[in-house]
Amino acid sequence: MNKLVKLFALFACIAMMLASCAPENYDLGAIDVKSEDLVEGIAFKIEHDASNPNIVYLTSLMDSKYTPLWSHPQGRSQKQKVTLKIAFPGTYQVTFGVETRGGIVYGESASFTIDEFYAEFVSDELWTLLSGGVGNAKTWYLDLDADGVSRYFLGPLYFYGTDDSWETVTNGVTLPEGSDSWSWQADWPGNSWMMNAADFGSMTFDLIDGANVVVEHKTIPARGTETGTYMLDVDEHTMRMTDASPLHDINRDGVVIDWGDIKIMSLTENTLQLAVLRDPVLSGEGACLLVYNFISKEYYDNWTPGEEEEPEPSLPDNWMDDVSQTVNKTVVWKLSESNPLDWCNLDGTRMNGWNNPGDYPDWLGTPDPAVYGDFSLTLNSEDMEATFKLPDGTELTMNYSLDDKGIYTFEETVPDFPVISWASFHLDTDRQLRIMSIEKDVSGNVSGIWLGARDPEKPEYMAYHLIPSAGSTITDPLKAWKNAFAGKTFKPDVYWFVDWVGGAPGFSGGWTSPSTFGDDYTSNGWVWDANVRAVAESATLRFELNGDKLNVTLNQIKEGVDYSATGDVTINAADNILNISIPLVDYAGTAASWLGTVNDKSPTGNSSDWYFVSHGGSNLSNIDTQGFWLGRYTSSVAAGDDNDEVLIFHYVLAE
Repeated sequence: MNKLVKLFALFACIAMMLASCAPENYDLGAIDVKSEDLVEGIAFKIEHDASNPNIVYLTSLMDSKYTPLWSHPQGRSQKQKVTLKIAFPGTYQVTFGVETRGGIVYGESASFTIDEFYAEFVSDELWTLLSGGVGNAKTWYLDLDADGVSRYFLGPLYFYGTDDSWETVTNGVTLPEGSDSWSWQADWPGNSWMMNAADFGSMTFDLIDGANVVVEHKTIPARGTETGTYMLDVDEHTMRMTDASPLHDINRDGVVIDWGDIKIMSLTENTLQLAVLRDPVLSGEGACLLVYNFISKEYYDNWTPGEEEEPEPSLPDNWMDDVSQTVNKTVVWKLSESNPLDWCNLDGTRMNGWNNPGDYPDWLGTPDPAVYGDFSLTLNSEDMEATFKLPDGTELTMNYSLDDKGIYTFEETVPDFPVISWASFHLDTDRQLRIMSIEKDVSGNVSGIWLGARDPEKPEYMAYHLIPSAGSTITDPLKAWKNAFAGKTFKPDVYWFVDWVGGAPGFSGGWTSPSTFGDDYTSNGWVWDANVRAVAESATLRFELNGDKLNVTLNQIKEGVDYSATGDVTINAADNILNISIPLVDYAGTAASWLGTVNDKSPTGNSSDWYFVSHGGSNLSNIDTQGFWLGRYTSSVAAGDDNDEVLIFHYVLAE
C-alpha cells in the first residue's frame, strides 16, 4: 500500500464514523465504481458562486450511500457539499473519490480557475497572525536554538492524540470519553533525545501576490530551501502547504506521509503550533499528532533570558471545599484500579492520558491492583490527621497541612512502594504531594484526584490517581440535580445544536463541534438550516421546583403557532435519566422534523426517559456555563437494531 493510499484509508475510517450519524443508515457503496466513473459533471460538479466567483462549491453527484472523499486546495473533507473560499487568482486542483465495499476509488484530478484577488477572504485574524497581513511577510523559528534554549515553550515538539485540534488546545474543549485526546508537552532539557539542539532554519509566510511560504531546512539537506504556497481554512483551523513542509527535525522527516496536511493547534502574535500526523507504519509507533512549536522572529530577537515564573496547576473555584468540606471529615482514598499513575507537566496536565490498563505501554507495564490494592490514604480534614496504610500492612499516622496552592505537606516520611513495575508511590523530597487536578462525576461530586510528587531534576511530577472509597462522600444526588436546574431557563444551542454518540453508559464518540452549525446552512442541510434555527431560537425550557417536585415548561413556535406545555421531571440519578412527561422541542415542518420529541427506542422501554449525557466537557456541576445534553436513542439493540446510537440535543442557559 503506497503512502497516499494509507493516508486516505485513515480518512475513510473517519468518514465511516461520520456517515453513521446521518438521519438514515446507509451501506457502503457498491464495488463496481471505477476510477473512470468519477469524472466532473457525472460524479461531482464544481461551481462558482453567482455573486462571488471566488466562492467555489464542490458537490457530490453520487448516490448518498457513497461516502465522498475530497482533496482540495484547503485540505480534505468527507462532506456531500464543500464550500471553498479562495482569495488568490490561479488554477486549483480537486480530486474526488468515494468509499465502496471494494475499497477507496479516486478519479482523475479536475481543475478550476480563480481570476481575481478577493481581499476579504484573507482578512481573518488567522491570516494576519500567521503572515503579517496582506502585503507583508512574517518569519518563524522552531523554539529550540543551537544552544539548547527554548524561549517560550517547554521544548520544540509536543505530542497529542489524533482527535486533538484547535478546539482542545486553544478553546479548551474536553472531548467525549473514548476520543484519542491526550498530550505530552515534553520539555527538551529532560528529553533531549527527541532532537539535537541546532539552528533549524526559518519558515516565512507572506501575502505578497499570493499566499507564499519559504522554508529553510538547515538540518535536512535533502530538503534544503523549499518555496511553495499555503492555504488556510479559518473555520476548521487547518492549513494546506504545497511544495513545502513546515520546519521540523530530521529524526521525524520520514514518519509523516503528508507534511502539507496540517492542523493549527494554536496561533498568537508570537507563538504558533502546527500538527502533522505521525504514521504508525512508517514510525513503528502509534499514530499521534506531532506538534511543532514555533516563535516569531520578533519574539526571538527581543527575548532576553530571565527568571520566568513556572506554570502551576489551575484548580477550580472552591477546590478546597471539594476535597475536604463537602465530603465527610474523614475521607479514605484508594489508588485507581484502572489508571493509578501517570506523569504530569508543571501545569498539572497529564503527559500520557492513560485511562485504562490497556493504555499503559510495555516499557512500564500493566497496572495490577493485587500489587497496590491494599494501600489507602485516610485524611481527616477536621483534625488535619493523615493515615497511610501501605500494601505490606504498615500503618503510619501523622499530621498534615494543605496550603492555598493545593500542596499537602506531611509531618513524617513515608516509605516508597511499587505501583507498576519500577514506578513507585512516594512523597517528594519535601514530604509533599500537590493536587494536579480534581475529577467530578455528573452530579458534581468529587470522584477522583490526581496528586503529584515533584521530580527533583525534571520539570514534571509523578502523579497518583486516588479515588474516594465507597461511603467516603456525603451526597444528595437529587438535591444536586434539582439545584442545577431549578429556577433556570435553557434554550437550544444554535452553534452546537446536536451530536451523535454511542449508547449508555459511555456515550462515546461524537463528530460535531461548536462551529458545525450556526450560520452554516449548507454543510448539514439535512438537519440544519435557517428554518430549523428559527424554531430553535423560539424555544425555551423553564425548570421550576413545585414543592419537592421539579417541573418543566416548554415554549416554542410550532409550525408557525405559539405552543406551550408543562410537565413533570422525575430524576433517576443512578442512571442519569430525566423522565420528562411532555414531548420536547418539535421541529415539525423543517428539515429537522425527523429528530423526534420523545425517546421511543429507549432501552428502558419508557419513551419519556431522556439520558443526561456528559459531552464536550459538560456535567451537572458546570451546567450554567457548559449547558447540558439530553439524548434519545435513534437505534437500539434492545429495539432490534444492529447497534446503539444516541442523538443528543444541546441546551444552554438563556440570557
